[in-house]
Amino acid sequence: MVLETTTLVDRVPLPSVRQARDKHRVIDWLALFQGTCLVLIETASFAASTLLLVLGLPLFVFLAVAGWDLTALFAQLGNLADHYRTAEPVARRFFAQDLQIAFLIASGGLALLRLPAFLHRLDRRLSEGSPRHG
Repeated sequence: MVLETTTLVDRVPLPSVRQARDKHRVIDWLALFQGTCLVLIETASFAASTLLLVLGLPLFVFLAVAGWDLTALFAQLGNLADHYRTAEPVARRFFAQDLQIAFLIASGGLALLRLPAFLHRLDRRLSEGSPRHG
């Protein structure tokens, strides 16, 4: 019995004469730089808007619970701060860990929900500027 293994390198087609000639074509550095900048800007705006949405959600919930009254909101926040201040160090640590875990879950979940639309928008924006796609 012959042991036959196929790796990813084995699946790469061998270069033909035309591919060898195309290998010496000039790289369009400007288009590469512009595409990289576009990807970085879009990714940064996606990350910033996701974080702002996640950080604004607790404020929205507190305002909704307070009946859209700022006086009641600050009274609730003062009550929470008093309980936090008088709590034992172990309870404070667990509360801080719970907040961190909730933040990570909320930001990760929202990012996953928004990711398909972001990738579609990024693909559309990248193909707009490329003469090969349009």
